[in-house]
Amino acid sequence: MTSLTLTQARLQLGELVNCVAHEGDRIVIRRNGKPRAVLISIEDAALLKVLEDKADIAAAKKALKEDKFYSLEEVKDELGI
Repeated sequence: MTSLTLTQARLQLGELVNCVAHEGDRIVIRRNGKPRAVLISIEDAALLKVLEDKADIAAAKKALKEDKFYSLEEVKDELGI
């Protein structure tokens, strides 16, 4: 994976988008020496969404099997709403 500073990424954004979109590259963007973001293709983003959805569904099924249900008021209290 290519890694660039934020400043470098700003200067080369058009080229980076082309590399990601057409070649499937993944670009790590660093700020203050630390990785802060990744530029990925729309296909990679769609795949990530599918994987997240599957994980959410699996977690929901597990919760349903545990028969743990909470009232709306309990959820609001927990979230401080």
